[in-house]
Amino acid sequence: MEHFFLSASEQEQILEAIRQAELATSGEIRVHIEGKSLEPDVIERAKEVFAELGMNRTELKNGVLFYLAYEDRKFAVIGDKGINECVPADFWNSTRDLMRSHFAKQEFALGLSKGIEKAGQQLKTYFPRQDDDVNELSDDISFG
Repeated sequence: MEHFFLSASEQEQILEAIRQAELATSGEIRVHIEGKSLEPDVIERAKEVFAELGMNRTELKNGVLFYLAYEDRKFAVIGDKGINECVPADFWNSTRDLMRSHFAKQEFALGLSKGIEKAGQQLKTYFPRQDDDVNELSDDISFG
């Protein structure tokens, strides 16, 4: 655990945001944090992590990844094909802008939580939770 970047309470805040968002949707949300991106292009690195975490294997293709490389001061929010086909064209940019405003104030846990909340609202709209919903992916924060 990279507790020096996020405290235990900050990690719990993020996990609670994921749990709350997923209560209303069949969508899957993950957060991956690492010091440095292994790729110069943060979007390409986020896509690699998306695949490594198995997020491309959800039934409805409705996974969303929040990727943060804090030493590089880079982050990305990407969604799978199912959610990308539904959300408004500017959705991911507006989500990143919301997060960036918090990150600029060193409020990383709050920025991630607000981004997760916003993504959860979209997922709820397009992929409401069903009675037989199964949590397809771990909610835990992954660290690289």
